[in-house]
Parts: sequence; structure tokens; C-alpha cells
Amino acid sequence: MKTTIQELMNQCGVAFGTSGARGLANAMTDQVCYLYTQGFLQSLWSEGQPKQSTARRVAVAGDLRPSTNRIMNSVCQAVADAGFQPLHCGQIPSPALALFGFQNHLPSIMVTGSHIPDDRNGIKFNKPEGELLKSDEPGILRQVVGVDEALFDDHGFFKKPLFPAWPDYPQAGERYKKRYWDFFGADALQGMRLAVYQHSAVGRDFLADILQGLGAQVTPLGRSDTFIPVDTEAIRPEDVELARKYAADGSFDAVVSTDGDSDRPLISDERGVWLRGDVAGILCARFLDADSISTPVSCNSAVELCQWFPEVRRTRIGSPYVVASMQEASAAGRKRVVGYEANGGFLLNSPLGSVSCGLAPLPTRDAVLPILGVLLLAKKNAVKISGLSQWLPPRFTASDRLQRFPISRSAEILQRFNSGSEANDRKAMDEFFAGLSGQVQHINRTDGLRMTFANGEIVHLRPSGNAPELRCYAEAGTEDRANRLVMEVLKRILA
Repeated sequence: MKTTIQELMNQCGVAFGTSGARGLANAMTDQVCYLYTQGFLQSLWSEGQPKQSTARRVAVAGDLRPSTNRIMNSVCQAVADAGFQPLHCGQIPSPALALFGFQNHLPSIMVTGSHIPDDRNGIKFNKPEGELLKSDEPGILRQVVGVDEALFDDHGFFKKPLFPAWPDYPQAGERYKKRYWDFFGADALQGMRLAVYQHSAVGRDFLADILQGLGAQVTPLGRSDTFIPVDTEAIRPEDVELARKYAADGSFDAVVSTDGDSDRPLISDERGVWLRGDVAGILCARFLDADSISTPVSCNSAVELCQWFPEVRRTRIGSPYVVASMQEASAAGRKRVVGYEANGGFLLNSPLGSVSCGLAPLPTRDAVLPILGVLLLAKKNAVKISGLSQWLPPRFTASDRLQRFPISRSAEILQRFNSGSEANDRKAMDEFFAGLSGQVQHINRTDGLRMTFANGEIVHLRPSGNAPELRCYAEAGTEDRANRLVMEVLKRILA
């Protein structure tokens, strides 16, 4: 059997993009996962990168989904068959695996579906020097891959377990904890009382250990043996209620958590009210005294309005765009370069501190650093976490989506406001959004269509990059107004 990765993607129903391969777990057969891994490694080999890695090793880890162990075994077998040594790092956070790979110049492969339901899964690939970028996709998609079909049954699963019991390699997880202990110190969080909402996050024990090692009093809550799809950007009503319940008696300074693969944080104030991820990103950047921030165009404009930062760079939505922007900022001479996304994932592109006792760059989504940044900013200024939000201009964001919305219809809607004539476009926008927020004052087409209105409110329409969905983001002076804007815009689109 010979096929290109592009053909494989078209045939198997498991999509491939910059975030890796992702699809239904039963579609991610052993054969499909094997071939995707083979394509990734071949693309690196064609660039000569694995030759630079130590002893041709590849680090592999996964989350706590029921299908993850099987897929990890398929990945490890593909790694071994390609002539590499798989380092089975176990179930550890995505940023822990990435850090280990970046620091040792190793490719790394994380089996995770992040926050999506447990009937789905994914494989995230990292190059030795950093995340996959959009420019890497074509090279992977054109790889010709093949395998002996006799190894697999008619459903694409191994006929027999060919792989050995891969020896565990726990060093990656331990180094991730030590990263924060060494930099912040054993008494950094002394006196703070924290609840860790553990659910089924792969980093649930890592987070508790890190916080305790920094001096906090930690209470683990909500541990689950069943996978729970906690999404830090679209927080479930159950999780909103849980945080309020945990904080009801005033026992905690904050409730903290992460998504499934623990690269995106959840941080509440002392009342159990979750901070939005882009607000947490601003506060963490403030604590780190960042001189350049890269963040997607959909994130809260308080980052500009607060005037805390010398440079704010707006990108398209997706961590590869944030990474590319941070690289440009560093190349231009900025010294404390960071990035964050609306989901709260925080990226560090510059070393902090001294050579002997510093925090190394981690240019991939991380959940621990923004949690620590918010907690330490509050402690440093002797304020409650709810008080930190009051430092920012009153800007609130909301979002929702139209699911099963044809891609062609999304394109038709955006084309209505992209005639080639700015005057005609503004007229069409003013007619469509009449009576909503005044006239359109500014148009941004960085990623979809983002409109700033006369009253300062913002509406952003963007088709999903990998699903038949149209997303709507809004920003306003109150949370209720932002939510009502989203509801009204989607209502008009469906009318």
C-alpha cells in the first residue's frame, strides 16, 4: 500500500492540519495513526532534522482518553519501524512533552484530542525546534507513505500486538515540574489556598504538585475516572456551577484547572468566577513585564487599551500564527516576548531570569505559567484575584457558533461584505447591522471579518477552519451586552 498523506486524509476521515491529525477514535485506526506518524517523520528526515537529534529518539506521550494508549502504541511502532527509538513518556501534559523535546532537540508526538469529547482523539506533532507552522503542512501532506497491509485486519487494526512493552521514560514530566519550582522558589505561593479542579485532565497531579512545591495549600477536587471534555474557551455550565460551589464558603483564593491535555488553563477568582482566557493572558503578561505580545485578532482589546505593553501584535487565530509572530518580534530585538490565545494557552518565546536560574522559552501553549502569573500578580499586589480584573478597561467578550452551517454559505455571507469596494462594503454592513451598534468605523480582515462600530463595540465573523461552522465573536462594555450582540448577529444571519 502506497499513498500520500493528502490522499490518506481524504480517504480516512481523519483531518490533518497544523495542530496534527484529529478525528473519531474509531476512524483513527492503528494503520491510519501509523501512516500519519510515518509521514511526519519522513518530512523531518527530508529536511535533515532528526539527524541532529540525540541518538535518533522521538518522545511520545498522551492524555487520559480511553483510546489514547492504543494510539500511542501505534505511534511508537511507527517510530521504531522508521529507525528511531521511541521514548514512552507516559501520560503527561502536552507542554511538558514539548518542553522536553525542544530542550533536547527531539521530535515529539502527543496523542490527545485536547478538549473534544472522548469518542474523538488526535495526534499533535512537534518538530525538534518548535511547533509545526503553517509552512510545514505542504511538506507533510505530499509525503508518500506505505506499510505492509498484512499487518492489519480489515478494519485497520493490528492483527496481533507487534510492539513490545515500551519502557517508561518519566524524566519529561519531572523536568516540567522542576522548571517552575527552580524559577519561582519554594515559598512563592506561601499563604495561598487553592482548589485544583482535577476532572480527567492529564496534568491534574502535575498542577497540584507544582502549586504545593511553591508553597500553596492545595485541595484537589472533582477527580474523575471518566473523561470529561472541559473546554477552557467555551466553558460548560456544569463547570461554571462547580467553581462557584467550590468557592462558596470562602475557603480558597482561587480555583484552578486545565483542559484535557493540560495546555490551556482555567483560573477563577475567590468567588469561583472563571476568568476568560484572554484576560488571564493580559494579567500574566503584566506579571512577566512583557515588551511584546502576540495574540489573535479575536482576543479582548483591553490588551491595547490598558497601555501596559510597548508592542501588541495581532495574528490570525491559531497557535502557529502566534508562534510565527513571536519569532518575528524576537528577531526585531524584543527581549520579553510572549503570546496568548482566547483559550488561555500562554506561550513564552524569551528566556527569563539568569542563565543559572532562569525560565527557558516554551513557545507552545502552556497552562501552568498563566495560572502562576495571575496568582503571583495578585499576591505581589496584596489584592484578591477579582481585583486584578478591575485594573483593566471594562471590555467583555463573548462567542458562539452556528454548527452544521455549510462552508459555502459562510463564504457567501463574508463575500456580501467584500465586494472590492470599501464604500459598498460599508454600506452593506451598515444595512445588515442597522440599529445594532452604529456605523462601522474600522474593518479588519486578518482572519474572517472583524468590525469595530461607532460605539466601540466589536463583531467578528469567522468560518471554522476545519468544520462546517460559522463563529461569531463580540466585544462590548458589559458581559450581558457582548452575549446579546452574539445572539442578535447569529439571529440575523439565520433570518
